[in-house]
Amino acid sequence: MITKKPKTGGEIDSYCTKCKLDLTHRIIAMVGDEVKKVECKTCGSHHLYRRPKSEKLAPLAPKTKAAGATKREGGEERKTSSGRASAAAQRERDQTVQWEHAIAGQPMGAFKPYRVTLTLGPGELVRHPKFGDGVVARVIDRGKVEILFKDGPKTMAHGQVV
Repeated sequence: MITKKPKTGGEIDSYCTKCKLDLTHRIIAMVGDEVKKVECKTCGSHHLYRRPKSEKLAPLAPKTKAAGATKREGGEERKTSSGRASAAAQRERDQTVQWEHAIAGQPMGAFKPYRVTLTLGPGELVRHPKFGDGVVARVIDRGKVEILFKDGPKTMAHGQVV
């Protein structure tokens, strides 16, 4: 199978950061043979080229050091951007596991419909019309709580007098 070499003005499949889908994009900037910037043909947004999510990631070469760490003088390690990204991904996975654990097996009646007038406490289950089922992770102050939803934590108002 022969594939055409990408060129400015040509089309390429890319992950659209606005549409959150793999879509056809127009190439608007290249550095050498590498695609740098694209324009979504669906929504018209311009963004850096991102490989489509549907493409399998190429296997990475094994590293001798811990992923995302480099040695400083004196032998201490510091995190690089890839280390921070993997740490963020780990936090996201931990939050998802925490959310699943709190929500799993709960009956429909255990969830309170979310309202700003409702005063919430840690561990309470809520059902939000947009974000879905959530669990109160912490009370920030009298007027704010952090609720853990499937898509991640959200700071929400609570205990408001209307």
